[in-house]
Amino acid sequence: MEIKATKLNSANASAAAKIDNKTIQAKEDKILKVLAKDVKIDGFRKGKVPPAILKGRYGQKVKADAEQEAVKELYDAAVKELELDEKSIVGEPFFSKFDRKDDGIDVELKISFKPEIKLDGYEECIPEFKLPSVAKKEVDERINSLVKAAAPLKTIGTKRGLKNGDFAVIDFEGFIDDAAFEGGKAENHTLEIGSKSFIEGFEEGLTGLKAGGSKDINVTFPQNYSNKDLAGKEAVFKVKLHEIKEKDIPEEIGEETLKKFLPNEEKPTKELLEEKIKEQIKNEKISKLYHEDLKPKFVEAIVKKFDFDLPDNIVEQEIDIHFRNAFANIGQDELEEYKKDPEKAKDKRESFRSDAQDSVRLTFIVNELAILNGISVTDQQVMQMIYYEALQYGQEPKAHFENYKKQGVLPAIKMAMIEDKLFQALFDKANKGK
Repeated sequence: MEIKATKLNSANASAAAKIDNKTIQAKEDKILKVLAKDVKIDGFRKGKVPPAILKGRYGQKVKADAEQEAVKELYDAAVKELELDEKSIVGEPFFSKFDRKDDGIDVELKISFKPEIKLDGYEECIPEFKLPSVAKKEVDERINSLVKAAAPLKTIGTKRGLKNGDFAVIDFEGFIDDAAFEGGKAENHTLEIGSKSFIEGFEEGLTGLKAGGSKDINVTFPQNYSNKDLAGKEAVFKVKLHEIKEKDIPEEIGEETLKKFLPNEEKPTKELLEEKIKEQIKNEKISKLYHEDLKPKFVEAIVKKFDFDLPDNIVEQEIDIHFRNAFANIGQDELEEYKKDPEKAKDKRESFRSDAQDSVRLTFIVNELAILNGISVTDQQVMQMIYYEALQYGQEPKAHFENYKKQGVLPAIKMAMIEDKLFQALFDKANKGK
């Protein structure tokens, strides 16, 4: 089998060969010999089944295995001839030609590998920025909010009606067509008016009601309500208001409150609390600056600045991802149009090439920058992040992790974590020079 292996550029190569019938036949014979040792067929002793019988029963499978073995030999020989390191090869090789002819098969394989990337001057792509400042008013507002949230509730001493910001202690029961429904009843439930924790119209309907009063409140469940049995339906809630409570906010921040906010400090003071809150707000602003302003500008700049050959198979995979995502969000009528017009679908897929190339280029740049800057993320850290995410959403951590694993997105999650960690380090480094 004569092989012609050629490097197309710094990230792709092709390997072409003619696999003649003699080569394929020899491999079929070899496979049949191995098969004959183990296969059992009625009427024949083990190991004595004639090749013609085996070929008649397993011919198509044997031929496919023989062709696959010949292609594997072609691939191995091409990698050796091209002097490629196996570790540098990315993705799976794919056929650009596989033509069966009378005298054999004309085959051409495309092989992709990691491009060599030089990122000299990447620091110049980090945008100029000013560190955010924190006004005293922002600190005071944050502290007041914390104090309010931590303040206990007290029953109001007047007979005024319920208003926004109050806490209502209520009994309620919901009915649809005069029938009570499951999950629509509670007793002595405390509800903050204005929190929008109940469906629209419920809290508004309570406004003005006085302690001891009762009221029927008409509401309509949203069409996208989580309980499909209730979604879009009209309901009546019969409500009894027992008490109206409000936050008992202290006029001054006392020692007990300071200890609650600064539990690790031996001598908590209001000045120390203000300092901690100021630092917290500043870090939040810096994080927002990094992710919403600097990161998009930095990504755009480095993708534009560094141009290099990209592995074709990885680019094609990325185009497919963009293409599938686009089709997941289109209507049935438009989907039918693409099914009827293959050329239109082909053009649609091709429209994602530029974005896919930028995405692949960024992945290689991030990987190289991470190596240059000693940034890494362990599998254990990925697992911890996924477990924490599961807890936030009230899901079972192990099942959440296994779901991600089944979808095959763990490598993408790890790369996203490396990217965040890398950009944080780069921007922090630029920050220190200010």
